[in-house]
Amino acid sequence: MDSAMAKATFELSNSVKNVANVDEIFRYNEVEQKKILGSKPWTKDPHYFKDVKVSALALLKMVMHARSGGTLEVMGMMIGKVDGQTMIVMDAFALPVEGSETRVNAHTAAYEYMSQYMNSAHSVGRLENAIGWYHSHPGYGCWLSGVDCSTQMGNQQYQEPFLAVVIDPTRTISAGKVNLGAFRTYPKGYKPPDESPAEYQTIPLNKIEDFGVHCKQYYSLDVSYFKSSLDQRLLDLLWNKYWLSTLSSSPLLTNSEYMSGQISDLSEKLEQAEQQVGRHGGALHFDRDMDEGKLAKASRDSCQMTSEAIHGLMSQVIKDHLFNKSAAPASEPMAVDS
Repeated sequence: MDSAMAKATFELSNSVKNVANVDEIFRYNEVEQKKILGSKPWTKDPHYFKDVKVSALALLKMVMHARSGGTLEVMGMMIGKVDGQTMIVMDAFALPVEGSETRVNAHTAAYEYMSQYMNSAHSVGRLENAIGWYHSHPGYGCWLSGVDCSTQMGNQQYQEPFLAVVIDPTRTISAGKVNLGAFRTYPKGYKPPDESPAEYQTIPLNKIEDFGVHCKQYYSLDVSYFKSSLDQRLLDLLWNKYWLSTLSSSPLLTNSEYMSGQISDLSEKLEQAEQQVGRHGGALHFDRDMDEGKLAKASRDSCQMTSEAIHGLMSQVIKDHLFNKSAAPASEPMAVDS
């Protein structure tokens, strides 16, 4: 497998679509954007924005930045525009912030850097404005914590339209597909209508409480990715760096601590499920209301963990076959009489 084939696989796995009309999505209509900002349609409908389109260039930048942080959270900004009920992310850049394993904090230096970056972008003809922020959740999924909700609410109050994106670099490595979510918060006091269940994702036990308390304060947007021939050159240059990093690493070794934590977390969830079964007479019987009980969720987590482990093993076997396969043993030399 060479770099071009790996790049094609990455784009296929993440459903990156080619833009048919290249000029249209890259054209910035300043008059139209000012009109949208002036009318503020999102103030009348808290669920106004439905979709997010992310350029493949911005996606690769965010994934590479998130992976560089390891187990520490990182943060950056996204540049883009609005097209109807769709938010379009054209580019992204990292911020010099201090991160920990549970949160990331932006200080004065980060805001000064952001201001200088945006001024420089405008000076070279990039008229798009900051449209959101992104940060990483290494190993615990894409959702907004209480701190994230507060940050996003403040951003939406003073910098609308604004978007929050969360990337899990650890699960991206394990699954072989970018684990990314895009979110917007509801106004304070707003009670969202009953929504259909979101796509299931594994949440560690030590994060479940934070997830459950705040999960009704925001909603997720549908995310799609696009690319065009205009940014193909930059994409190729970035991909060479990303491909080298991916090729020289093993998901089983890179994520060994993550996999051990997943097994430990699953063990605790199974213990809780056993206690739940015990409270119902010890019979393994669940009615319709209990289909999504603790045992069912633990089973889903186990399936996902197994799938990620198999993906890591397959990746390692393929690399071993390509790079470490020994050549056929040479035939023994013929004996020659002296």
